[in-house]
Amino acid sequence: MAHLLSESERSFIESLQCGARGFEFKNWANTFHCKPLYYLAPETECEIIELVRIAARHSLALKPVGSGHSPSDLACTDSIMLNMDKMNRILAHDPYACTLTVEAGVLVHQLNSMLEQRGMALSSLGSISDQSIAGAIATATHGTGMAFGDMSSTITHLVIIDGTGRRRECSATVDPDLFDAARCSIGALGIITQVTIQCEPAFKLHAVQTPDTLDHVLNTLSEVAFSAEHVRFWWFPYTDNVAVWRANRTTQPILPRAKSLWRDRLLGYHYYQLRLLKSRLTPDDLPSINQEQFSSRFNRRIESIDDSYKVFNFDCLFPHHVNEWAVPWEKAAEVIRQLRAWIVAEEQKSDGVRVHFPVQARFVKESNVWLSPTYGQTVCYIAVIMYRPYNRAVPYKKYWRVYEDIMRTQGGRPHWAKAHKMYYYELKKAYPKFDDFVKLCGECDPSGIFVNDYIRRHILPPNEPILTASSGAGSRFLTCEKPRL
Repeated sequence: MAHLLSESERSFIESLQCGARGFEFKNWANTFHCKPLYYLAPETECEIIELVRIAARHSLALKPVGSGHSPSDLACTDSIMLNMDKMNRILAHDPYACTLTVEAGVLVHQLNSMLEQRGMALSSLGSISDQSIAGAIATATHGTGMAFGDMSSTITHLVIIDGTGRRRECSATVDPDLFDAARCSIGALGIITQVTIQCEPAFKLHAVQTPDTLDHVLNTLSEVAFSAEHVRFWWFPYTDNVAVWRANRTTQPILPRAKSLWRDRLLGYHYYQLRLLKSRLTPDDLPSINQEQFSSRFNRRIESIDDSYKVFNFDCLFPHHVNEWAVPWEKAAEVIRQLRAWIVAEEQKSDGVRVHFPVQARFVKESNVWLSPTYGQTVCYIAVIMYRPYNRAVPYKKYWRVYEDIMRTQGGRPHWAKAHKMYYYELKKAYPKFDDFVKLCGECDPSGIFVNDYIRRHILPPNEPILTASSGAGSRFLTCEKPRL
């Protein structure tokens, strides 16, 4: 393709080259990778607009990437990949409205510091703060709390460069359809360059984690979900053990969580990873490992008071496979009961599936963001995990298949950042605005330069010719088909 570029185009692209040639992108969990033709680091909107125009002229696909934390091929491309790290400036601060406008490449942990310096904070956060802000909203990243929406719902204004190189501003009052679509667009509508975030005055959280039983939590789920501003719980498969985490805003003095080198690092990280490595050969050890980890680390009251972002975030340990869907929160208890019944049945088989802890549940308020799993419904996100000790493979596909079947039958919607097996016709039924979103994709990206395998697999209509860009010369027509399982 390089020989098809003009001299000025080639010189411009080379000026933005990021890292060594032959760069291979790998996501955080090392489960997906790709080798883009060009790996570039733009610093301004003008550079992005020019790159979009070059891509459109030469039918090159174009995908931005943040921290690469998504456990899927969402950001993968064999054409042009944009590292957005240099797009990290603060653009505006309104202390009266409690908003901050930043460029899209700002990482959430950088955003936390920017907000802290200005006496503000995000109202809710997920488990980590390693993502870029654009990546977080592109996939409707979420925290927990029945009265708190996902990160997409906190955006009040954004700027997006569409597939023609047009710079488009939108909000609830300016181009509202584009706004509601772009706040969770999985990269299909264009490249978001800046966002304005609705925040709140900085606050501290008082968090208390206590042991409980699964039956009690599920039988009183409504009480549990509303028992604090922010609630999540972890179930330990093969046991009736649950750890329930609750957090509320407080003005009390800081009380850091007591840390133990033995319990948190040696036992909870290194020894646990070693045990999981051995369990690849002796999977029947997993029930006792789960019980052991609960008894030694979670079977006690854990209390802390600290700045909000320090309490929201926690250590996700080592790389893993993860799957997460959202169901109407009233159906969460039934989902977990069905999942428990299957895990128990598998345990009785000599060759049955054995699973890791935890199964995690979090609650998120409904929104009007078109492709957010929270669109029109308050949900419970239920996540399952299989760790990859020392980056070694573990069996997970049968577990995922059964989990997804259960979630699907209960009206589930998958987390967009995760690899999942829900496709066009199912998504069309699950999302009332899905057809409108697909139509908008055609308007915003007429040449298909933002289409990659992920978009083709999940968003574009199957068995219909779709004009898309490629890494080769010229545009081409592709038929979208479901991948082999």
